[in-house]
Amino acid sequence: MISKSLLPLEAASPAYICPYDQACSYLEAAAKELKLDQGLLEILSHPRKVVTVSIPVKLDNGEVRVLPGHRVQHSDVLGPYKGGIRYHPAVTLREVSALAMLMTWKCALLGIPYGGAKGGVPIDPKRYSVGELERITRRYTSELIKDIGPAIDIPAPDMGTSAREMAWMMDTYSVNVGHAVPGVVTGKPLAIGGSRGREMATGRGVMIIVREALTDRGQSLVGVRVVIQGFGNVGCAAAELLYQAGAKIIAVSTGAGGIFAQNGLDIPALKAYAAENHKSIVGFPGAIAISNADLLTLSCDVLIPAALENQITQENVHQIQAQIVAEAANGPVTLEANQLLEARGVTVLPDILANAGGVVVSYLEWVQGLSYLFWDEERVNREMEHLMVQAYHQVIQQSKTRQVNLRLAAYTLGVGRVAQALTVRGLYP
Repeated sequence: MISKSLLPLEAASPAYICPYDQACSYLEAAAKELKLDQGLLEILSHPRKVVTVSIPVKLDNGEVRVLPGHRVQHSDVLGPYKGGIRYHPAVTLREVSALAMLMTWKCALLGIPYGGAKGGVPIDPKRYSVGELERITRRYTSELIKDIGPAIDIPAPDMGTSAREMAWMMDTYSVNVGHAVPGVVTGKPLAIGGSRGREMATGRGVMIIVREALTDRGQSLVGVRVVIQGFGNVGCAAAELLYQAGAKIIAVSTGAGGIFAQNGLDIPALKAYAAENHKSIVGFPGAIAISNADLLTLSCDVLIPAALENQITQENVHQIQAQIVAEAANGPVTLEANQLLEARGVTVLPDILANAGGVVVSYLEWVQGLSYLFWDEERVNREMEHLMVQAYHQVIQQSKTRQVNLRLAAYTLGVGRVAQALTVRGLYP
């Protein structure tokens, strides 16, 4: 049993599924399959460093508010810490700790020389002006200045943040050290050392993994009926690329609700509509309004949860009608729901594989920034696809060899590689 005493408990409703507890459950399952030593399991289950800072910020109305900011660094056994910065009201220390742990296994699974980290500030960015967000981001970066860097910890965008925030972080760090440091963050604008292909990377990775899974079933993307929960950066990119490949996107949603079209949605037209309506898709011509809950239960070939965690649970898992569930979000399917889906023959493509395209291209951006040699988008996409396809086939082979589901196969590969590196490096002192 893993000890979780290093992190404070947080009040929650009885139905709440703690992401950190769930992440530890996945780790325990992988450790049991790998027959890991208990001491090694204890090391892997705890983040190496947990940083919480105060962020004083002056609002536009002159009021001063102090916000908490977190950064959790789980493991750097394989390389510098890597992980996003999230601005969302639901950010908690245990949530970012779980996501940092998942990032460790994700990087190891993809063969990327990174460890896992995650950070966040519990705010709704829509409630703050651009000036306020800049002041929050710069102060947050200043408070973490000794804990980040191109050889230490490389942040990236996540929910509620974008290339804009990464530009502010890079500039703040660079000003403090006295010279430009493009490698301190990834997901930056192209003008200051960002990588081509980064914006579409996570969605492209989802498309690639779905394509490979369909190929194993003797199918192609052409005509496949797809439902996507979430039409943000990841969901929108996945929808666009799947649409271009011939798939039929029959439903998508945002936090405000979803839309459904039996014969498929015109994704380019939907993107234009969302751009003109403050990212809202409600009211799109020719589509029927549908709730997020009902969207998940639509009859389809592929369901892509690309929003928040804990969307498919014991409460609604029996209503899921998809043949493939691709986790574009982090942890959208609970452990119990995953087991029930697998028992019914539904293929669940786990998050640490399906949504890894973003961290892969972040790694490629970091490599380009360190070398000051930048690639065209074709090369970036080619390098990313190679790593994604390679990881997919390794997971499939591991699943067959160990006779376990794809999630456990992915975790045994990721956890196993970190455990092996830790064993080889040993403990200091």
